Amino acid sequence: MFRLTKTVLHRLHGRFNGHQQAWRLRSSSAREKALEYQPGQKIHGFTVREVAAVPDLCLTAVKLTHDKTGAQYLHAARDDSNNLFSVQLRTTPRDSTGVPHILEHTVLCGSEKYPCRDPFFKMLNRSLSTFMNAFTASDYTMYPFSTQNGKDFQNLLSVYLDAVFFPCLREQDFWQEGWRLENEDPTNPSSPLVFKGVVFNEMKGAFSDSEHLYAQHLQNKLYPDHTYSVVSGGEPLAIPDLTWEQLKQFHATHYHPSNARFFTYGDLPLENHLKQIQEEALCKFDRINPSTEVPSQPHWSSPREDHVTCSPDALAPDPIKQNTLCMSYLLGDITDAFEGFTLSLLSSLMVSGPNSPFYKSLIEPKIGSDFSSVVGYDGSTKEASFSIGLQGMAEQDTERVKQIINQTVDDIIENGFEDERIEALLHKIELQMKHQSTNFGLSLASYIASSWNHDGDPVELLRISDSVAKFRQALKENPHFLQDKVRYYFKENTHRLTLKMSPDEAYLEKQAKAEEEKLQEKISALTDSDRKEIYEKGLELLETQSKTQDASCLPALKVSDIQPTIPFTAVQMSTAAYVPVQYCEQPTNGLVYFRAMCSLNTLPEDLRVYVPLFCSIITKMGCGVLDYRQQAQQMEMRTGGMSVSTQVIPDSTQMDTFEQGVLLFSSCLERNLPHMFKLWSDIFNSPHFDNEERLRVLVMMGAQELANGISYSGHMYAMTRAGRHLTPAGELQETFGGMEQVKFLKRIAEMPDLSQVIRILPRIKKHLLNPENMRCAINATPQIMTDSATELEIFIKDVAENRKERKPVRANIIKKPLDPQDDLGPSRKLITEPNFQPCQMKTFFQMPFPVNFVSESIRAVPFCHQDYASLCILARMMTAKFLHGEIREKGGAYGGGARMGGGGVFSFYSYRDPNSVQTLSAFRKGVDWAKSGQFSQQDIDEAKLSVFSAVDAPVAPADKGTSRFLSGLTDEMKQSYREKLFAVDHKSLVEVAERYLGVGQSTCGVAILGPENDTIKKDPTWILK
Repeated sequence: MFRLTKTVLHRLHGRFNGHQQAWRLRSSSAREKALEYQPGQKIHGFTVREVAAVPDLCLTAVKLTHDKTGAQYLHAARDDSNNLFSVQLRTTPRDSTGVPHILEHTVLCGSEKYPCRDPFFKMLNRSLSTFMNAFTASDYTMYPFSTQNGKDFQNLLSVYLDAVFFPCLREQDFWQEGWRLENEDPTNPSSPLVFKGVVFNEMKGAFSDSEHLYAQHLQNKLYPDHTYSVVSGGEPLAIPDLTWEQLKQFHATHYHPSNARFFTYGDLPLENHLKQIQEEALCKFDRINPSTEVPSQPHWSSPREDHVTCSPDALAPDPIKQNTLCMSYLLGDITDAFEGFTLSLLSSLMVSGPNSPFYKSLIEPKIGSDFSSVVGYDGSTKEASFSIGLQGMAEQDTERVKQIINQTVDDIIENGFEDERIEALLHKIELQMKHQSTNFGLSLASYIASSWNHDGDPVELLRISDSVAKFRQALKENPHFLQDKVRYYFKENTHRLTLKMSPDEAYLEKQAKAEEEKLQEKISALTDSDRKEIYEKGLELLETQSKTQDASCLPALKVSDIQPTIPFTAVQMSTAAYVPVQYCEQPTNGLVYFRAMCSLNTLPEDLRVYVPLFCSIITKMGCGVLDYRQQAQQMEMRTGGMSVSTQVIPDSTQMDTFEQGVLLFSSCLERNLPHMFKLWSDIFNSPHFDNEERLRVLVMMGAQELANGISYSGHMYAMTRAGRHLTPAGELQETFGGMEQVKFLKRIAEMPDLSQVIRILPRIKKHLLNPENMRCAINATPQIMTDSATELEIFIKDVAENRKERKPVRANIIKKPLDPQDDLGPSRKLITEPNFQPCQMKTFFQMPFPVNFVSESIRAVPFCHQDYASLCILARMMTAKFLHGEIREKGGAYGGGARMGGGGVFSFYSYRDPNSVQTLSAFRKGVDWAKSGQFSQQDIDEAKLSVFSAVDAPVAPADKGTSRFLSGLTDEMKQSYREKLFAVDHKSLVEVAERYLGVGQSTCGVAILGPENDTIKKDPTWILK
């Protein structure tokens, strides 16, 4: 997977969001035990260099080096059962052929000890991993996995070590994963030659996304003198210049322990890891000098400007405003941890939220739709950068935006920042350190990766409260501390790039033409015997891809390794005044998590399409005596955030029954409970809707965000649309979160006058924020529960004036008790449509991408049905054993498969797919394969492992009890589903394939998002959008 660090690795505060431990009752043994190591101590070929307690993050850090190769090692001992391993290598390419990215894909295609094809994808089904992937960043490649099972950890470690250090790197794997020339139809030698390959198509998809394209150009042009000037993921037209020999050479020089950094995390013993890593890999190497360092970028003596083009966006909120302009500044070396901490804080003060100076000067005048796709501090390169600019702006505003940016910098130097804003940010950091999440190991690995890659000290990065204390001290000694930084890094900095991007109507055409020229250049050099060889190699590859592979060399867990029962989560059902409440006592580290579900049943149907907009603005317009800026400030100071989101919850027993509502969610430290509830009661009692200027800003940003998201989540939009007419819940899901919502918000963004919308919002509020139709849930520690209950009671009393009995809009309402033991107690009110008629529909959305997102969805059965478990296993097995080979390996798509959804809909999908209609026939072939029963017990067991690794994924204390609160799924229901999963066998899989997926049996919907398509245009059964 190619990761453009700018957009993916969020900044320091973003990265700690939601990342701490899965909690277990046990002594703090792993942390304490690790403190016993001594610097200088020798363990399995390693020497301990440093042992440090990091109380902020409840862990002990142990730093080691490998004696023979110099490999660096960091272990974070923490009482968390979700253990993680990662090895990262400094990969510094000097061209844009994508060699590190193609290598990352190819090493995972088989190794000395595990020579079968694609051990990586096979291990997904032979393990209970909670995470498995690989990332290529601009200057490193990382291979992380995590699991809660000790045996599994050893298995995965063995496969990962062998893949990274001893891969096969077969020429065939290079063709499949990287690029190849091949007949369009490999079985027909007279069909035209085309470029194929997984990475080739992945990068074509990535480069069709303007945000990604812009971030890539910005980095290449700000650092023009070394590795950051090239595309490490691969520029589509440069990829075909890479040879197999060059790939093997890059591996030999970069994938060496002397160029590696190992990281382990969790509660498993360090000695075992070291022993295995030494014996299976490191003992076979000597030290080399890898010479992969990245030199500092020479500083420019004067600022530079540049211009690039992109494809126009049909969904842009305003078609004539599609320019992006951004100024990017080169900052200091990221290995200075305190300077990095200071600059990332400074960046948040400058750009985050409606109180920040750049938000006020750039966003509020509505010159553009949102900040540029790259904004703020970026510490993913050896020297950090800061970027500020706008997207969705008009060509003629270019000079004005440049002036505003320079003026804003001057204003900051003049006025500094309010103390409250600095305190609010430090409060945010405190919350993020306390918040317990389930994938904390992975967050840590990503957080330290860049700095450690350039020999920064990872332990220093972990000591966050030391940086906070140092920061407070610096401010105390020099009140102008931050202004001085702004003057130095922004005002006086001559290494500044201004990059403009504008749409070019002919962009896609030019890209296609350039690709065609590249192709012709390759083809014109071919002799007849070359062509013959290409055809033969194409057939060989197809034959290899079609062979059933023997994966017996790979280690695997057994179904008997899975826990037979789930741990039950205790909840207490109660009421606050007349409102039902679920209390769940959890080790939340001093935080309180509040949820409230409010029903939509009384809302007039014509207003439903406005609900997502209502949710996104209700906490951002101001309330009570606070305007929107003061409200944002209070939320930052007093809470971990407050949000409202739409909920469509399909019933677990009946297909045509669902609950509709909005979910309120917030969290805070115990001391801020009264403040958090006061903010909510002001939102209930006196929200502000009348500021049209503010509403327009929020609408523009929302429309821009939805339009930008399609190239990342196209398969989700395709699946939502394909399921639209299959169930009543599907219809509402499309309204709230499908292409229908994208188009609706674009329409609102284009309205010259929003007064009609402003009149609608209070009508929606009256129906939604009604305590009569509300239930609440609180997760907190036992000590805080009493206070939380008291404050909740006060809140319910405060909002009593909004309580009103209103008639539901739909006649058919079913009540389900919130507590299964108490039929007469409070209930959830679900909508049912007993006479619902599902219908078939095929929809095509023409989009400005060169790749497709394809989906077919089939109406099946709800969660509690006997066949649901079999369909879940079948989806996983079809994906691993059939669809992956057809759609990714043969078809060249970045991904594809089948999934059984909670709403009782079985879906096929493909992601960034060069094919469209052909993929639909691959789905059908998958069904035939399943019905034929040509799969083994081993295949079924692997699918079970894969499903259980998702079912048993760790749940954070903040989220325990949530599925019961929202969907009424009790632990008993989950245990019953578990038993059904264990019981699935060969017979039941063939039966469900025939019963639900066969043509004639099923009601299905199809949707494709993709480029212009003549086949579909000529076919009258498609609806074109």
